[in-house]
Amino acid sequence: MNVTPWEVEGVIDYSKLIEEFGMQPFSEVLPEIENPHILMRRGAIFGHRDYWRIIEAMKRGEPWAVMSGFMPSGLPHFGHKMTMDEIVWHQRAGGTAFVAIADMEAHSVRGLSWEKTKELGLLYIKSIIALGLKENTVIYFQSKSSHVKDLAFELSAEVNFSELRAIYGFNSDTSLAKMFVTAVQAADILHPQLSDYGGPKPVVVPVGADQDPHMRLTRDLAARVSIFSFEPIEGGLRVRSRKGADYLESIKKLDFEKKVYEEHIDIFGDAEEIERAVREIEVKIGGFAFIPPSSTYHRFTTGLTGGKMSSSKPESYISLLDSPEEGAKKVMRAFTGGRATAEEQRRLGGEPEKCVVFELYSYHLIEKDEELRQIEADCREGRMLCGKCKKMAAELIRNFLKEHQEKMEAVDLSKYTIIG
Repeated sequence: MNVTPWEVEGVIDYSKLIEEFGMQPFSEVLPEIENPHILMRRGAIFGHRDYWRIIEAMKRGEPWAVMSGFMPSGLPHFGHKMTMDEIVWHQRAGGTAFVAIADMEAHSVRGLSWEKTKELGLLYIKSIIALGLKENTVIYFQSKSSHVKDLAFELSAEVNFSELRAIYGFNSDTSLAKMFVTAVQAADILHPQLSDYGGPKPVVVPVGADQDPHMRLTRDLAARVSIFSFEPIEGGLRVRSRKGADYLESIKKLDFEKKVYEEHIDIFGDAEEIERAVREIEVKIGGFAFIPPSSTYHRFTTGLTGGKMSSSKPESYISLLDSPEEGAKKVMRAFTGGRATAEEQRRLGGEPEKCVVFELYSYHLIEKDEELRQIEADCREGRMLCGKCKKMAAELIRNFLKEHQEKMEAVDLSKYTIIG
């Protein structure tokens, strides 16, 4: 398999991805989540980084945020809907939501005009609003956010070409704009922690696994641009300054037991309280004090013809703007996990784990777990043939698209603050 931010090829082994990318299995934190989203409880969200920070903030009623974005290179489809649903769920769970329209990436990487990125971007915005996004959301186009562009410039000073080549495979033919977009995306993720948005806080970024290189780079950059670093020691934290030992003077006055050394200070007490106090001081003296962002990783949405659903392959997706009838027709043509003949299906049963239609049921169309389990059992035991299953899914798609598009038409963008 080959998984990069711009290309996904081969058969995806998610257990291997967790191991190779250094993620944690999401199943480990699932029991701690109250009323988890269906994508969580059905295993569509398979990995995470530091999601425990979000769970702790939820339980304590402390500020946190959810942030993700969409590159407007084509029409929004059911693959994008997964991320939209995750943003909406996290917002309802108490997080401040940030939604980026990655027009700079679409312009530099895909070659779209600014006018086209604006046109498509508004469709993404209306779609996520129709799915339940609240009005108190920070919605912006990258090219119009001074916060993002200014922070991207700061972050770009911490990255060199060798690192970008190692992470993304850039070479001498890669444009400077495409390289700079990586800093813009890091700024997207970190800017919810700027002082104008309430300062340092846990931020979760729901993405597909192909976006993990961005997350790894951004987590490194969060540390590099901040003044203080933390190392766990017995009974507390060791605090160092990345910008010179003089900055350590500002934390000597903290009301904790401590041992002061020339290049670091050992502070004893509750580690979370110490970290919070040091970050508050850093902000006061002009630093960023970024908390490394958390992330969740969902499985790739399978295209109707197999492979990954992609905006650049219209035959692979159902757009959220397809007519209800067209959407239903696409379902009827979709790849299934059925057998070669009806007789074999009845005798051997189907393979729902290989079926695009069953995936649509699991991720988007059926809320009740017992209903989904019944469909799965009827398929595996040969009681339901693919034709009947597709007709059921086609009707659900038809109804969903009709309702969704009616909600999109009713969206009043004037009620939302959109930087763009």
